Amino acid sequence: MAIHLRAHAFAANPLRGVSTATTAVSPSAAAEALRSVLDPSSAAAAANPQPYLSKILPFRRGRPLARSTDPPPASAASAAPIWCLAWLPPSLVPGLAPDAFVFLGAHVEGGGKEAAAYWAVDVSEGEGATVGGPADGDGPSAFVDLRTLMVATDWSDKDAMGELAIAGHARALLEWHSTAKFCGACGAKAVPTEAGRRKQCSNESCKKRIYPRIDPVVIMLVIDKENDRALLSRQSRFVPRMWSCLAGFIEPGEGLEEAVRRETWEETGIEVGQVVYHSSQPWPVGPNTMPCQLMMGFFAYAKSLEIKVDKQELEDAQWHSREDIKKALTFAEHKKAQRTNAAKVNQICMGAEKGQSLSDDFKVESGEPAPMFVPGPFAIAHHLISAWAFEGAPKLPSSFSNL
Repeated sequence: MAIHLRAHAFAANPLRGVSTATTAVSPSAAAEALRSVLDPSSAAAAANPQPYLSKILPFRRGRPLARSTDPPPASAASAAPIWCLAWLPPSLVPGLAPDAFVFLGAHVEGGGKEAAAYWAVDVSEGEGATVGGPADGDGPSAFVDLRTLMVATDWSDKDAMGELAIAGHARALLEWHSTAKFCGACGAKAVPTEAGRRKQCSNESCKKRIYPRIDPVVIMLVIDKENDRALLSRQSRFVPRMWSCLAGFIEPGEGLEEAVRRETWEETGIEVGQVVYHSSQPWPVGPNTMPCQLMMGFFAYAKSLEIKVDKQELEDAQWHSREDIKKALTFAEHKKAQRTNAAKVNQICMGAEKGQSLSDDFKVESGEPAPMFVPGPFAIAHHLISAWAFEGAPKLPSSFSNL
């Protein structure tokens, strides 16, 4: 069965795009309110006697502070533990300068009576420092890897997906801040502006404005001319039996369709004709040097079939039938992975992390490993593959042979 989401994981951030008369909070106003809380004796405190409510999400080494609770006893047998972000008041994130905080957005709290400004901050430099405390909310908390939270998220829960999107946005901004410390034009120190959403060169003769980095990537499901087989590939870093779509970074001066054709040819030796757009997904769980990739998904129709794998890029690439791919999209196995990782998050928050490889999450009820599987519903690759397997890709025009 196909899994339909309201939006891809990490998209549809509930703190972004909120701008009404009752919810609009400018970054500058939010920053002044935060300064007044961090330093009650400052001029900002005198000018803001009733500041916005400020909520802080700490990160440590790219991991957000999360909290997990066991399901109610009545549903414990069938429900997975529930995680949420551990928002703290500024008083529980001490000793940090106002410029260390990055503004994420605002939301109305308390039935529309109070606007809250949401912030993220990196506390990695204070590895031994205590963040949070008995008053930081309900239940124990811990810094949890964002990929683990991603797999643990119930993709049918709109609020949980919103929390994941907020965490992804925050990580992308914080990782960008950690790498964009100096001006690329003159080498002077870059300082945060607009409540951490931009940076500017501190050199008065330069003053270059610096914007968050986004790395565009094309990801494509290559389909044969008869539209009954799809090309899937494996990389050496994949867990056993996992197959996925081809993908690659866009080069300067290159169109999206050109990138799809070039990457497919370079990695598999297959020539691509028509390229059809599907959807896009922010991907903030890549390496720290690329804190926010933008995955742009396509269907790509092959004009040739012989595969010549570039072993420096891929471990293998094969044509797979529609029926085999449908079996690899088994709903129960992805749900089992979600439940297993939700339990892992719960264990981490309880202070008793027990490692388990992701490959252990993809076994059928008999205990035998599934022959193959594809990335879960948290990845755009899943939805490209699922859309083709269950709904069919867009039909080729009659002029296909001329493409």
